[in-house]
Amino acid sequence: MLHMIKNRLECCDKVFYVIFRLLVGFMFFAHGAQKLFGWFGGKVVAIASLMGVAGIVEVIGGLLIFFGLFTRLAALISAIEMLVAYFKAHVTFGTLAGWIPLMNKGEPALLFFAAFLIILIYGNGS
Repeated sequence: MLHMIKNRLECCDKVFYVIFRLLVGFMFFAHGAQKLFGWFGGKVVAIASLMGVAGIVEVIGGLLIFFGLFTRLAALISAIEMLVAYFKAHVTFGTLAGWIPLMNKGEPALLFFAAFLIILIYGNGS
């Protein structure tokens, strides 16, 4: 049964990957647009702040990933930013709860990090 499902899905793996890359790129762009432009219910931050720099990386990285341009480089820089964001903004040292993503609200940063690792491996796809 699982073998049949795998055979059915393998024909479309490239399409699924492109959809994955487009969604990750758009969502990352949207996070940056919240910070830089106040779009999507966000609040504009100072561009010279740490959050402003994060917004720039997210907007540019998200667009590059979405359009499949310099995809691996954009994924690498974005993955590094997500690690920094997780440890700088979410982890609370000294408590166990401070390390648990569901408790410290860091799950989006770690999910983006994981997605960028996949994009780093597969690039822009076909």
